Amino acid sequence: MTWASAPGRRAVEMVAQAAPTSYWLDRADRPAPRPRLSEEIDADLLVVGGGFTGLWTAVTAAERDPGRRIVLVERDRIAEHASGRNGGFCSSSITHGLGNGIDRFEDEMDTLLRLGSETLDEIEAALARLGIDADAERTGELDIANADWQVDDLQEMSSAAAFLGKEMPLLPGPQARARVNSPMVKAALFDPEVIMLDPAKLAWGLAAAAERLGVRIYEHTEVSGLRRENDRMRARTGFGDVVADRVVLATSASPSLVRRLRPYTVPVWDYALMTEPLDAERRAALGWAGREGLADCGPRFHYFRLTADDRILFGGWDALYHYGSDDSRRHEYEPAEFALLAEHLLQMFPQLEGVRASHTWGGVIDTCSRFCAFWDRSHGGRVVTTVGFTGIGVGASHFAAATALDLVDGLATERTSLKMVRSKPIPFPPEPLRWTGITLTRHQLARSERREGKRGAWLAAMDKVGLGFDS
Repeated sequence: MTWASAPGRRAVEMVAQAAPTSYWLDRADRPAPRPRLSEEIDADLLVVGGGFTGLWTAVTAAERDPGRRIVLVERDRIAEHASGRNGGFCSSSITHGLGNGIDRFEDEMDTLLRLGSETLDEIEAALARLGIDADAERTGELDIANADWQVDDLQEMSSAAAFLGKEMPLLPGPQARARVNSPMVKAALFDPEVIMLDPAKLAWGLAAAAERLGVRIYEHTEVSGLRRENDRMRARTGFGDVVADRVVLATSASPSLVRRLRPYTVPVWDYALMTEPLDAERRAALGWAGREGLADCGPRFHYFRLTADDRILFGGWDALYHYGSDDSRRHEYEPAEFALLAEHLLQMFPQLEGVRASHTWGGVIDTCSRFCAFWDRSHGGRVVTTVGFTGIGVGASHFAAATALDLVDGLATERTSLKMVRSKPIPFPPEPLRWTGITLTRHQLARSERREGKRGAWLAAMDKVGLGFDS
């Protein structure tokens, strides 16, 4: 059974009346906007960006040094972008999955796996310590083979994990379908180190915790320029400036304030839908008693999960890039993308026919050519940037923040000694080569799926030079 290439009428009906906004952000418990910066202020540390990476940076810095004067600025609102529009999969992986890590950092994988596990434990401990209720459940994740040819890939991944001392058992068809009742399930790989959570509640909780720790947060405050003044940095905003000793830039898919870093990331659009809450009968028909996060494992993939009130979030599949790295918000609403996702959801779970989507949304992720975060030091080490998560950043953002603080404070730690931290991905070429290459790669990924995973000459060449989009 293959995924549909176009939606039917029932899929259109599922999404036609949905609210065009992120479910996570469209709730009464969203905090009121904080004021924008309207004066010149002085700080020891400035954090730019109010998503997970920026918030973890601020909280971690305040806990490390309670007397440090910390300011965080966000151009829109806390969690407005990727941190409030993702699936809420908080994985221990800091390398965008085991396979990507082995391909790029094979000699460090023992260490990276351990640090990833420690990061997940630290996130759980922080939620308890800071009193953050993010509906967190350590359910694990099932990576699903939808076709027979994908089962061998999962078996190879299970074996590779076992070799590295990580338990990721392969569940054959009957066992997998006992966990998730779907005709699209041929087998599944179980990763126990994944927490499912509410991403907006996590971000809001981190912001509140940061303020309790003394961090000053300003929303609707966009930094338009950054320059060095003697031994300090000045960040210009519309109505005021921040003068700080050190700066951490956690700006995700936005154009970097360090211009030479702009070729290293591109904004890629991801789309998702959220269903209405399921009644007990429909919920029981799905199986899914373990409430695991789910993802399929083809060249293009879906991610899906249950919420605390038994809605289903279903997203992924297409990853759209627009010429010139266009990140205009007009691309947030793409009816054809939502309808196709609905068709695929009904293929996955025919039991859901007649269920309606309550919300549909899109947003950009900061994609780099190695698919996982990288770090940069600039302005004589006074400024550290960390970006490039490529969609798996809920857990990795905690590691990225701790590493960015190590770097900006000039600390030599196990994290800062990693090749992963000391190296950078290959930058993307300028337009029109960028658009041509990404578009061709997307088409070749679709072709490889039709050819049972055979990647072809173009994808093989991209893989060889480290530019292959494998997810």
